[in-house]
Amino acid sequence: MAACIALSLIGVPTVSFAKARGGSGGGYSSGSRSSGSSGSMGSRGSRTYQENGAKPIEQSATARPSATPPPSASSSPAPMAQPAPAAQPSFLQRNPLLAGIAGGIAGSWLGHMIFGATDSSARTNEAGEQVGENAQTAGASGSNWMLLLLMVMGAGALYYYLKGRRTPAPDFSGISRSTAVSGSLLAESSAPTLRTATVDSEITSADKAAFQQSLIDIQTAWGKQDLSCLRRLVTPEMLEYFSTGLAEQTSQDIANHVEDVTLLRAEVREAWVENTAQYATVNLHWSARDYTVSLTKQRGEPGYLIEGSEEKPTESSEVWTFMRYQHGKWLLSAIQQVA
Repeated sequence: MAACIALSLIGVPTVSFAKARGGSGGGYSSGSRSSGSSGSMGSRGSRTYQENGAKPIEQSATARPSATPPPSASSSPAPMAQPAPAAQPSFLQRNPLLAGIAGGIAGSWLGHMIFGATDSSARTNEAGEQVGENAQTAGASGSNWMLLLLMVMGAGALYYYLKGRRTPAPDFSGISRSTAVSGSLLAESSAPTLRTATVDSEITSADKAAFQQSLIDIQTAWGKQDLSCLRRLVTPEMLEYFSTGLAEQTSQDIANHVEDVTLLRAEVREAWVENTAQYATVNLHWSARDYTVSLTKQRGEPGYLIEGSEEKPTESSEVWTFMRYQHGKWLLSAIQQVA
């Protein structure tokens, strides 16, 4: 049972790719004659999975956007409690040296007041009368007032000194994002977000002529199984799909030929620019002799012509997306079947 499951998983990409090509005929993607098959593959930049009137792309190297809705406010977890901000230290705590000086001055002043008064009151004569009280009291009062005045003057000088050293707050009133210096934080804040911005673009007659020539060259190279030519006409992702399709033909000993390609109608559905890349989605309708033959049979033998007609042309319609970098050469980047 494990071996059966492994073999079935290995066969999934081949089966899905064969359905995308329709199994046979109709050019590479064979959307014109493959009933029920998607045949939509490649990349359309940021619009790969957007609805554009054609069948949605099923095979792409572009990551599919997440369909998970953003969490609602009711289901969002409760915010964590923010810790209370720490109390700012006081001026004396931020300046321990000044706190020590102020404490020393205050202690000396209190000591002088206490011990000076005790010494003056302890001096008496033998009869118990105090000696020199008026002079001692006057001297103590004068020194106290002088010390108090010095302390007030010192505190005032310290206040104005610290006030002058304060750093002024920066003024951002005259700075805007347009005047910010390149490389600064203000300049970086105006950088584009991660979401890719798309801008509508104009397609000229020269671009339409390039699309027509690309259709002819790609279908012809596919019919000739010329990968080197396809490499110059398609993106690496599309080249991988073409290479896989040709490998399937080689394995089955068949060949699909697309000859005499003639563009009948072309309609530009949308054109836009993403960063340095320009995209254009075009609805193409063409005619060609499209047929598939067996490589193990000779012409005229039964089973040689597998599908299509070698003489009668058939018409096909598909939606192709082209891209280029900085006005360079247009490359095929996606194929979609008409809805």
